[in-house]
Amino acid sequence: MARLLTGLSLGYFLVMLDTTIVTVALPALSPSLSAQQWISNGYTLTFAAFLLTAGAWSDRFGARRVFSAGLISFAALSGLSALSFSAPMLIALRALLGVAGALLVPASLSLIAAAYPVPSARAKAMGVWAAVSGTGLVAGPLLGGLLTEAFGWRAIFLVNVPVAAIAWVLSRSAPPSPVRPGRIDVVGQLSAVVALSTLTYALIERSWGALLLTVTAAAVFVRSQRHPEAMLPARLFHGRAFPLGLAAGAIVNFGLSGVLFVLSLYFQETRGYPPSTTGLAFLPLTIPTAFNPIFTGRLVARFGPRIPAISGFVLMSGGALLQACSTSAALSVVALAMLGFGVSFAIPSLLAMVVAAAPPELTGVAGGALNASRQAGAALGVAILGAALTATTASIALVTAAGVLLAGALAVSCSFMKQETPCS
Repeated sequence: MARLLTGLSLGYFLVMLDTTIVTVALPALSPSLSAQQWISNGYTLTFAAFLLTAGAWSDRFGARRVFSAGLISFAALSGLSALSFSAPMLIALRALLGVAGALLVPASLSLIAAAYPVPSARAKAMGVWAAVSGTGLVAGPLLGGLLTEAFGWRAIFLVNVPVAAIAWVLSRSAPPSPVRPGRIDVVGQLSAVVALSTLTYALIERSWGALLLTVTAAAVFVRSQRHPEAMLPARLFHGRAFPLGLAAGAIVNFGLSGVLFVLSLYFQETRGYPPSTTGLAFLPLTIPTAFNPIFTGRLVARFGPRIPAISGFVLMSGGALLQACSTSAALSVVALAMLGFGVSFAIPSLLAMVVAAAPPELTGVAGGALNASRQAGAALGVAILGAALTATTASIALVTAAGVLLAGALAVSCSFMKQETPCS
């Protein structure tokens, strides 16, 4: 079982690694700022857009098959990316890599749920899965810089190929996961892809036209989910845990991505840090995500997800407030550590909560929905807190983030109340 968990975790490691590994290499990839932005954002946009659809495919065609297809596609597209001869070609391949990455996340969650049917064991496994992905997030900028300097930018894509191959070999022992029969919800899947992709694009490019298209596609999606074979069945929303878990997932990434964006600008423009020093300044935040999820998984296994999740939101909120009220470099280390430990308490707990709330045949779409809501929250966090930073100050933007994060703690608390208890 450890072999399988390692393979599934390496799949998520690849997804997170590719989120950050290009950051340091962007100047070598293209001299154009616009091209650099889309080499990075093209991956993020399609990854966010296809998460919900990937979850539905995982439930419909089998998680093991979808996970294998995602790994093979990721390896092939990474090899082609290393052979790119133009910025437009690389942007297109990065967009396709985002789709392959989206296939890996909900499918791996479904396979973990099938392999670890006992909730306590599943929580521990999800903690390991999240910790390995956190290592990818932390290792990305460092590995990207080392590979680019030593071998050139093509190496940052070639490194994915052997990792994907190892993950594929290790994950072949995955047990069959439940399959949901029935027809494919074409309208629901297409409208979800359009809504999520145009939302991400609208917030990146500040486009009102794209935002209008987002609202239209979202309305079509909601209307299309009223039949028994809908991609996101209504029975998932009968209890509080699933919808409030989605809301909490959006909030945790709203706070994390928004605070990272604000502090990146604050450290460089106000404190005068160079980019390298700014990257080092974030280590107190990123390092806990590489080991603390394992501890969180054990806490969830023993006490359930409520206490770790609420503790995570409170820590994140406190870290944002401490950073807002201080100009001290020493206190920044404490504040960022609070954020790092907070997010590594909250996210594994939310994963356990949402997957436990879904029937076995719907764990793929449940995991996809949670990760889609997190990506939407991240995009909103950057847009809203970025606007607050522009209109006011970094401190006010951080206080805003702290308030939203406290709402996340309230959402988790409400999800565990009895159904008849009002929560407003």
